Amino acid sequence: MRKSLIAASLLAVTVATAPACATKKYVQTEVGNVNSKITTLAGTVEQTQARIQQDEARIGQVDQKAEAAGQSAQQANTAAAAAAQAARQVGTRVDQVASDVAANAAAARKLIFQVTLNEDQGNFTLGKADLPDAAKTRLDQVVAQLKGDTKNNVYIEVEGHTDNIGSQASNYQLGLDRAEAVKRYLYMQHQIPLHKINVISYGEEKPVAPNNTKEGRAQNRRVVVRVLS
Repeated sequence: MRKSLIAASLLAVTVATAPACATKKYVQTEVGNVNSKITTLAGTVEQTQARIQQDEARIGQVDQKAEAAGQSAQQANTAAAAAAQAARQVGTRVDQVASDVAANAAAARKLIFQVTLNEDQGNFTLGKADLPDAAKTRLDQVVAQLKGDTKNNVYIEVEGHTDNIGSQASNYQLGLDRAEAVKRYLYMQHQIPLHKINVISYGEEKPVAPNNTKEGRAQNRRVVVRVLS
């Protein structure tokens, strides 16, 4: 009887503890799986952070290169602008020297007569180089005075002048354009050889009247034509 009671008790304890052992093993297994996943995830996060750092380094290098390229482009633009300005200045100086040389050569010649195209004889419009009709008529009269082959044996000097409205550089160019307009008319309309005509611009440098009045400025906007032998 006693043996039967002990056996029954052992059986009850075995039945009671069996589920507990099974549950503990399951939990341990699951915890292991979770730890494994956490470890894997931590490794992935570290790899991602490493890639981010590499990308940031590359981006920094690209930014530095882009900034350097921008500075180089700006420096190149500045250098190009300076070179263009220097070229314009050289070109202007060359034109001036050529005109001065021609003017000195003309100074050795004998003046036959001189005509001034201004307010009274074909005024130039403010800021314009177009040759007025009255100026063309006066030039026709000048050529008519040169009979026959005489016109091929003379030398013509054309001076361009302006008032003082605008910059000195722009007035120099405007005076030159006006003188060139006269030269072009003499060549195209009357076949005066181009090598017989010299043009020079004085811009606003040689006014013949005060520039503080409308009438004075009109007189200063002129072209002087000298016929030399």
